[in-house]
Amino acid sequence: MQLEAGLLEILACPACHAPLREETTEDGAPELVCGSENCALAYPVRDGIPVLLVDEARRPA
Repeated sequence: MQLEAGLLEILACPACHAPLREETTEDGAPELVCGSENCALAYPVRDGIPVLLVDEARRPA
């Protein structure tokens, strides 16, 4: 998954407002992970669209 060049620069974690980084889960699903060590929520990307809802996020193990 590649987000548009400028999009990742302006996206932030809805919970703590830290920058997000692109990663993939163990099964290959794309996600955006909060860069804050205190928060570290992982938001899914479905059909190329980031789902930036705290209720949809997961805490990485």
